[in-house]
Amino acid sequence: MTDKTVTTQTLDIEAIIKDVLATIDREREREIISRRFGLYDRKETLEQIGELLGITRERVRQLEKAVMTKLRASAEKDLPHINQVQAEFTEVLLSTGKVARISELGSRTTDENNRLDQARVSFLAQLSPKLAVIDDNDHFFLAVGQKSEHDEKSIRNQVDKIITAIKTIGEPITIDVIADKVSDKDVKHVQALASISKDIATLNNRWGLIKWPMVNPKNIRDKIYVILHEHGKPLHFNEISKSIKDSSFKRKDVTTQAIHNELIKDKRFVLIGRGIYALKEWGYDKGTVADVIVKVLKKAGEPLHRDEIVKRVLKSRHVKETTILLNLQGKAQFKRVAKATYTIADAK
Repeated sequence: MTDKTVTTQTLDIEAIIKDVLATIDREREREIISRRFGLYDRKETLEQIGELLGITRERVRQLEKAVMTKLRASAEKDLPHINQVQAEFTEVLLSTGKVARISELGSRTTDENNRLDQARVSFLAQLSPKLAVIDDNDHFFLAVGQKSEHDEKSIRNQVDKIITAIKTIGEPITIDVIADKVSDKDVKHVQALASISKDIATLNNRWGLIKWPMVNPKNIRDKIYVILHEHGKPLHFNEISKSIKDSSFKRKDVTTQAIHNELIKDKRFVLIGRGIYALKEWGYDKGTVADVIVKVLKKAGEPLHRDEIVKRVLKSRHVKETTILLNLQGKAQFKRVAKATYTIADAK
């Protein structure tokens, strides 16, 4: 997690954008940059801008490239406010681990951190010579890094190493273990790199691949699994429901009935008492109390005293002792062979 105690002054981002655009001589080129980067409205495609301005898609691309090249070339000497912007952004990056999503950068340097603010922050970062920008795509969130530490290619390569390390570990794990695996002593840096990847997710201080339910539960069943795993013990479905509502899951507005229905359907969960569920992976098997008694007696391979049967059944079922005794005495499948001692009726 990033250090929220470190803050910077907010920038008058709109005024800065206005002054930067004013350095572009031709109105058509200002329009292209404004629309391509979404500086005053949503971002537009080359085709949309070309149709509006009456020029080809390729011509829009050429003009955009030429203007951005010129702006970057004059950034530190002639471009207004860029040195201030670069200093503010760098201060944030120092506190976040040398890399940060645009959303994080915007939250520290703008008043509202809305979509427009973030588009403007991204644009200014791309004009800053000391910053490296990672474009938003299928694998990365829009992000910024300190170029003194790593360029865009290096950032991507380091994230790939982290993903490989997580795959090798094979299960959700804390970020310090991942840092050790990639031989990086700067845990905050590793966490920052992991945070900009769309292939990595985190939940409850554990990190893993986005496809792993333990760090990225996508449905009610996955969320139930996470809750039981986190508690490490059987829970009543009402407790599970409350835990989901109190959690940090993105969507947690589910009814208790819906949760109970999913518990019944999913083979990962075992009913071990009245409304109480456990994970099958903990060694619990589905079945009635009578089924569990049969299993206990078969495993023992000999008749057992009722107290011993009760003791063993209670290891896998949360029921009253009287429920176990009633099954022993009332089911034809069990036979008393001595005082308070029982075996399976068909056992030889």
